[in-house]
Amino acid sequence: MLIQSRSADPSATAPTGAANDMVYRRLRSRIMYGEVKPGLSLTLRGIGKEFDVSMTPAREAVRRLVAEGALTLSSSGRVSTPELSPDRIEELAAIRALLEPELAARALPRAHFALIDRLQTINGTIAQVIAKHDAPGYIRANLDFHRTLYLRAQAPAMLAMAETVWLQMGPTMCDLYGRLNRTGTPQHHKLIVAALKAGDEPGLRVAVRADVTQGLRMLAQ
Repeated sequence: MLIQSRSADPSATAPTGAANDMVYRRLRSRIMYGEVKPGLSLTLRGIGKEFDVSMTPAREAVRRLVAEGALTLSSSGRVSTPELSPDRIEELAAIRALLEPELAARALPRAHFALIDRLQTINGTIAQVIAKHDAPGYIRANLDFHRTLYLRAQAPAMLAMAETVWLQMGPTMCDLYGRLNRTGTPQHHKLIVAALKAGDEPGLRVAVRADVTQGLRMLAQ
């Protein structure tokens, strides 16, 4: 099986289209949030058993995730989660450094007090999951912080590109979490919030760029 068995999901008995979407969304979420390790081999049979579906929804989910770069398909037909080379990590870090400061800058004019309060609440959640040494919880909360900010940019195509990068990075991010040995809310998150409060676009761009690349470059070394 892919990971530990769970009780059957009622949606697994839904029509094929709904089952396809359910398997895709749940497997995509687990990959993005680092709940599966890099280089883990998957089988259609294992995915089907895990989600209590037939081979067809499992095959369709794998097809979609391979297209997004969340899974790799070898010439022999082996399906696995990505094992990223240092060059690939460097490339993805560069993409984040280009996309995410721009998304943040576009969000700045719409950064009302409610948004800032929400980001500070998420930072509190990050501190809690760090205290529990919960790597997937940290990855989920960290991406929630960024997604919450970037949604205010009203640039859905750019956000979709950023999420594709996050998806490809998911399994590798657990390794990064262990190397960073975090003990509190990331300092750059605090700088991002401060720049939003001040309406400081240059400072916001610098803080976001540092936040999304600093750790990744550690992996590329």
